[in-house]
Amino acid sequence: MTTVGEVMSTKLVTVEPSATVAEAATVMGERHVGSALVIEEGRLAGIFTERDIVRALSQHFDAPGHTVSNWMTRGPTTVLATATVEEALDIMLSKGFRHLPVDEGGTVVGIVSIRDLSEAMAEQAEESGLA
Repeated sequence: MTTVGEVMSTKLVTVEPSATVAEAATVMGERHVGSALVIEEGRLAGIFTERDIVRALSQHFDAPGHTVSNWMTRGPTTVLATATVEEALDIMLSKGFRHLPVDEGGTVVGIVSIRDLSEAMAEQAEESGLA
Protein backbone atom coordinates (compact mmCIF):
# COMPACT_ATOMS: atom_id res chain seq x y z
CA MET A 1 0.00 0.00 0.00
CA THR A 2 1.27 3.43 -0.96
CA THR A 3 1.22 6.02 1.82
CA VAL A 4 0.40 9.71 1.64
CA GLY A 5 3.97 10.46 2.70
CA GLU A 6 5.24 8.81 -0.47
CA VAL A 7 3.16 10.97 -2.83
CA MET A 8 2.72 14.28 -1.00
CA SER A 9 4.44 17.50 -1.99
CA THR A 10 6.76 18.97 0.61
CA LYS A 11 7.11 22.26 -1.26
CA LEU A 12 4.51 24.14 0.72
CA VAL A 13 2.93 27.35 -0.49
CA THR A 14 2.03 29.40 2.55
CA VAL A 15 0.50 32.78 3.27
CA GLU A 16 -0.35 34.66 6.45
CA PRO A 17 -4.00 35.34 7.37
CA SER A 18 -3.38 39.03 6.65
CA ALA A 19 -2.38 38.37 3.02
CA THR A 20 -4.89 39.68 0.52
CA VAL A 21 -6.82 37.49 -1.87
CA ALA A 22 -4.82 39.08 -4.70
CA GLU A 23 -1.48 38.34 -3.00
CA ALA A 24 -2.42 34.73 -2.33
CA ALA A 25 -3.74 34.25 -5.87
CA THR A 26 -0.49 35.66 -7.28
CA VAL A 27 1.65 33.31 -5.18
CA MET A 28 -0.52 30.34 -6.10
CA GLY A 29 -0.35 31.26 -9.79
CA GLU A 30 3.43 31.69 -9.72
CA ARG A 31 3.84 28.29 -8.08
CA HIS A 32 1.17 26.61 -10.26
CA VAL A 33 -0.79 25.26 -7.29
CA GLY A 34 -4.46 25.27 -6.40
CA SER A 35 -4.11 26.04 -2.70
CA ALA A 36 -2.07 27.84 -0.09
CA LEU A 37 -1.74 26.91 3.55
CA VAL A 38 -2.55 29.76 5.88
CA ILE A 39 0.02 29.79 8.66
CA GLU A 40 -0.35 31.90 11.79
CA GLU A 41 2.34 31.92 14.47
CA GLY A 42 3.87 28.78 12.99
CA ARG A 43 0.64 26.79 13.06
CA LEU A 44 -1.88 25.80 10.40
CA ALA A 45 -4.79 28.24 10.70
CA GLY A 46 -6.52 27.42 7.43
CA ILE A 47 -6.34 26.59 3.76
CA PHE A 48 -7.10 29.00 0.91
CA THR A 49 -7.98 27.46 -2.45
CA GLU A 50 -8.93 28.35 -6.00
CA ARG A 51 -12.54 27.77 -5.01
CA ASP A 52 -12.17 30.42 -2.28
CA ILE A 53 -10.88 32.90 -4.86
CA VAL A 54 -13.91 32.30 -7.07
CA ARG A 55 -16.29 32.52 -4.11
CA ALA A 56 -14.70 35.78 -2.95
CA LEU A 57 -14.82 37.35 -6.42
CA SER A 58 -18.42 36.29 -6.94
CA GLN A 59 -19.56 37.90 -3.70
CA HIS A 60 -17.54 41.13 -3.51
CA PHE A 61 -16.29 43.38 -6.30
CA ASP A 62 -13.36 44.45 -4.10
CA ALA A 63 -12.49 40.94 -2.91
CA PRO A 64 -8.88 41.06 -4.22
CA GLY A 65 -8.15 43.53 -1.42
CA HIS A 66 -9.78 41.44 1.32
CA THR A 67 -7.63 39.27 3.58
CA VAL A 68 -7.57 35.53 3.04
CA SER A 69 -8.73 35.11 6.64
CA ASN A 70 -12.18 36.23 5.41
CA TRP A 71 -12.37 33.40 2.87
CA MET A 72 -10.15 30.53 4.01
CA THR A 73 -11.34 27.27 5.48
CA ARG A 74 -10.41 27.46 9.15
CA GLY A 75 -9.01 24.44 10.97
CA PRO A 76 -8.82 22.29 7.87
CA THR A 77 -8.99 18.53 7.98
CA THR A 78 -5.54 16.97 7.79
CA VAL A 79 -4.22 13.51 7.12
CA LEU A 80 -1.22 11.67 8.56
CA ALA A 81 1.74 10.92 6.31
CA THR A 82 1.34 7.25 7.30
CA ALA A 83 -2.24 7.08 5.99
CA THR A 84 -2.76 5.07 2.84
CA VAL A 85 -3.58 6.74 -0.44
CA GLU A 86 -6.98 5.04 -0.26
CA GLU A 87 -7.71 6.50 3.18
CA ALA A 88 -6.80 10.01 2.04
CA LEU A 89 -8.88 9.65 -1.12
CA ASP A 90 -11.87 8.52 0.94
CA ILE A 91 -11.58 11.65 3.11
CA MET A 92 -11.29 13.92 0.09
CA LEU A 93 -14.17 12.38 -1.81
CA SER A 94 -16.51 12.27 1.18
CA LYS A 95 -15.84 15.90 2.10
CA GLY A 96 -15.44 17.37 -1.39
CA PHE A 97 -11.80 18.43 -0.95
CA ARG A 98 -9.17 18.68 -3.67
CA HIS A 99 -6.26 19.45 -1.31
CA LEU A 100 -5.40 17.93 2.04
CA PRO A 101 -2.63 19.11 4.36
CA VAL A 102 -0.41 16.36 5.75
CA ASP A 103 0.24 16.47 9.49
CA GLU A 104 3.00 14.83 11.45
CA GLY A 105 3.08 15.43 15.18
CA GLY A 106 1.07 18.65 14.96
CA THR A 107 3.23 20.11 12.19
CA VAL A 108 2.29 20.42 8.55
CA VAL A 109 4.90 18.49 6.55
CA GLY A 110 3.23 18.36 3.16
CA ILE A 111 0.11 18.63 1.08
CA VAL A 112 -1.54 16.09 -1.15
CA SER A 113 -3.91 16.80 -4.02
CA ILE A 114 -6.61 14.65 -5.48
CA ARG A 115 -4.46 14.47 -8.61
CA ASP A 116 -1.53 13.07 -6.58
CA LEU A 117 -3.80 10.41 -5.12
CA SER A 118 -5.44 9.55 -8.44
CA GLU A 119 -2.04 9.08 -10.07
CA ALA A 120 -0.86 6.89 -7.18
CA MET A 121 -4.01 4.77 -7.39
CA ALA A 122 -3.61 4.35 -11.15
CA GLU A 123 0.02 3.34 -10.66
CA GLN A 124 -0.96 0.80 -7.99
CA ALA A 125 -3.61 -0.66 -10.28
CA GLU A 126 -1.14 -0.90 -13.13
CA GLU A 127 1.45 -2.63 -10.93
CA SER A 128 -1.09 -5.14 -9.70
CA GLY A 129 -2.33 -5.85 -13.23
CA LEU A 130 -5.75 -4.30 -12.70
CA ALA A 131 -5.31 -1.54 -15.26
